[in-house]
Amino acid sequence: MDEGKEEAVLRDRSGAGAKIGRLVAIGAAAGVLVAGIALPTVGGAGFGLVSAANEIDLKPEDLPEPPPAEVSIVQDAKGKEIARFYEQYRQVVGLDAIAPIMRTAIVSIEDYRFYEHGAIDLEGTLRALATNLRSGGVSQGGSSITQQYVKQVLLNSASTQEEKNQAVEASYARKLKELRYAMGVEQKYTKDEILAKYLNIAYFGAGAYGVEAAAKRFFGVSANDLTLPQAATLAGAVQSPYATDPNLGRKQRERLLNRRNVVLGRMAELGKITAAEAAQAKGAKLGYKGTKLPGGCETSKYPYFCIYVRNEILNNLDFGATTKARGQFLNRGGLTIKTTIDPSMQAAADKAIKKWVSPSDNPVAAEALVQPGTGAIKAMAASREYGRSRARNEMSYNLVADAAHGGGVGFQAGSTFKTFTLLTALSEGYKIDDGISAGAGFRASGYSAFKDCKGQNIGDPSHTVTNDEGSPGWKTLQTGTWQSVNTFFMELEQRVGLCDVVKTAQSLGVHRSDGGKLQQYETFTLGINEMDPVTVATAYAAIGARGQYCAPMAISQITDRDGKITTYKPKCKQALDPEVADAAADVLSGVFTKGTMRSVGGIGRDAAGKTGTTDAYASAWFAGFTPDLAGAVSIGDPRGSQQHKLIGVTIGGRYYGSVFGASIPGPIWKDTMLAALKNVDPTPFTAINADRFGGCGQSCRPAPSTPDPNAGDGDPNVFTIPNGRDGTGGGDPFAGTP
Repeated sequence: MDEGKEEAVLRDRSGAGAKIGRLVAIGAAAGVLVAGIALPTVGGAGFGLVSAANEIDLKPEDLPEPPPAEVSIVQDAKGKEIARFYEQYRQVVGLDAIAPIMRTAIVSIEDYRFYEHGAIDLEGTLRALATNLRSGGVSQGGSSITQQYVKQVLLNSASTQEEKNQAVEASYARKLKELRYAMGVEQKYTKDEILAKYLNIAYFGAGAYGVEAAAKRFFGVSANDLTLPQAATLAGAVQSPYATDPNLGRKQRERLLNRRNVVLGRMAELGKITAAEAAQAKGAKLGYKGTKLPGGCETSKYPYFCIYVRNEILNNLDFGATTKARGQFLNRGGLTIKTTIDPSMQAAADKAIKKWVSPSDNPVAAEALVQPGTGAIKAMAASREYGRSRARNEMSYNLVADAAHGGGVGFQAGSTFKTFTLLTALSEGYKIDDGISAGAGFRASGYSAFKDCKGQNIGDPSHTVTNDEGSPGWKTLQTGTWQSVNTFFMELEQRVGLCDVVKTAQSLGVHRSDGGKLQQYETFTLGINEMDPVTVATAYAAIGARGQYCAPMAISQITDRDGKITTYKPKCKQALDPEVADAAADVLSGVFTKGTMRSVGGIGRDAAGKTGTTDAYASAWFAGFTPDLAGAVSIGDPRGSQQHKLIGVTIGGRYYGSVFGASIPGPIWKDTMLAALKNVDPTPFTAINADRFGGCGQSCRPAPSTPDPNAGDGDPNVFTIPNGRDGTGGGDPFAGTP
């Protein structure tokens, strides 16, 4: 170096030294110890102080401290945990719940004079400044635990990548801002409080945020039970949590082990532990357990219900004005979410499905249980496990719910939709003994025979709906329903009005599973729309509640991180005249004794329901209810129900030539109800108003001496599909059968 340049460098170093002196003086005058704010200049000698010390504003500034992201815990109706949601896996604990050895270890390695200095460690700062001056750049930090806490708060509260970059950028502005905030934090909290906050916000690696989560993740213990080598390991991890992440492999574990031993050496050097204790701890194995992080629907005992709850929060305005706000509410809020799922009823549904359908079967059975009068979802079960493994035949979406709650397109609901035509007829003055002469086939009298709710003519006189082998003759509301006669319901729907039937269904919450508009063809009553079990069960629950429809409800209460409790009440409306619902229940109860479920039988208490089988056995259903519980069961092949029919299939180890509503869904429903209602006192249906609807109800009508050979849902109707009338989903507008 020539003499001129050497003199210039010496002058710069001398000036820097003077500035450091003034910085120390200001720190002393301010009653705080100033941070290392020495940063390399752009160009020039490559180092220097960016501002004269007497120009630095060192006034404390209040740090905005949004609470750190915490785990939200989901509970069943009994208060038992069933799932967890989180953006960062963290459990905030008090300092008294953190082992003293953990506190000692972190202070020893990160800021050993933490309890002696102010917001900034002058000794560490000067050491860092000297190192930086010698290296011509920033090679050493010197941040105190308080400064590190500030940095973590700013980083964790950043909502965009740009904000995150600003929180960690190597700039004078950022360091000065951090310094002011640190001074404010020191004025606001005690040292113990700051240490607790830091230990709860720091990232330790392996997906664990905060010391409690880290202790469980690394060693399977709580933070209060950490041993010396375990505490030293976690204390060592915070410096470079990604480089020492033990979950990533052997090299990272070796780095973590070396870092642990550095911490142990430092603790011995400071006299916090003896040399013998340090040596013994260094001889211990790393001991990383990699305990699985709890949470997520894949690990939940009730995965399909878990998916429903998650999507309910993310999509419901009750939980936030925007999608982003709702996501943060769920994943960062530290909530305790109490739900409606009943463990015993869920177990009943799981057991019944397992009895009839195997997880390895291509067809899948799904069931939802809903409480009449509240809409509370009590169970959501399916024959396949939830997950993403094709090898294990798992399902990656919610089989039991609609697309808005993580589901798919669903299956055509078949003759379960005839109930909505029955309700409409009763609402419009029909009596249960009123009847129609049903022919062997039905053909619309003209294009104007049916009108959708836009007033458009949709009747197709070129298409004939038939009943296999025919079931012509006089059919009343009762016998037509019990025998599930297609031609009868086509004629009845034409008389009461297609749009009125659609409106009845909509008043009971019926909507397509895929979120699209209901298809309003004349075969609406035959169940051409794809449905999900939750929607169908909720509609039938309204009949059991004497016409009171309650929207599906999964969440009953949320307690936030501060202990504030918000209770969510059922959202109900009177959708049907109570007496109409009573009359419908009376008719539908005959399905068990005189109709399509007579081979399966009832459940020993008042119950009603309707089977459903779609064209060519694409899918099958049963939906039924009591005043205490309603349920809907579907079965179909998720590979494509129209391409993979329920014909010549082995399901649950049994061979079926064809599958009907009473073949598998009906028995699943029955077995479920018998177990789910075992400890529930039976509530009877309200008697039918005979003066209004005629007769004395099916309960006082003797069974016919000779069963109707066409009464079973096992008699599929065969249709000729007209050209140009494609249905939605996998079906056709003329695809519904009993």
